[in-house]
Amino acid sequence: MKEIRGLCTLLLAACTFWAAAPASSATTLAAKNGRTVYVFDRDIGGVPSCYDACARQWPPYIASDGEKGMGEGWATVKRKDGSLQWTYHNKPLYFYADDKKAGDAKGNGVGRIWHSVKQ
Repeated sequence: MKEIRGLCTLLLAACTFWAAAPASSATTLAAKNGRTVYVFDRDIGGVPSCYDACARQWPPYIASDGEKGMGEGWATVKRKDGSLQWTYHNKPLYFYADDKKAGDAKGNGVGRIWHSVKQ
């Protein structure tokens, strides 16, 4: 009986600690339109590798003509078609086609190779 009581006390203490742990202060990075942006693990060296069918499901975040940088860590990279794709800390950025509104993040973790960006 003492062992069970001791185990219950230990579990209760663990649950109390977990519930009291502070939430992450990182926020999900979004484009100017409020939509979540993602990075692709298969992009190497800052070069986009998502084209064709991939780019239909994961549209690249394209910079408009004359659009300037958006702060520290932001830049662009030229795609095969000559368009400029936004990057964040040298990682090309994409949207997820199944995200329908600002704040959606349904693409995070897809295939374990797509990730929303935390800042």
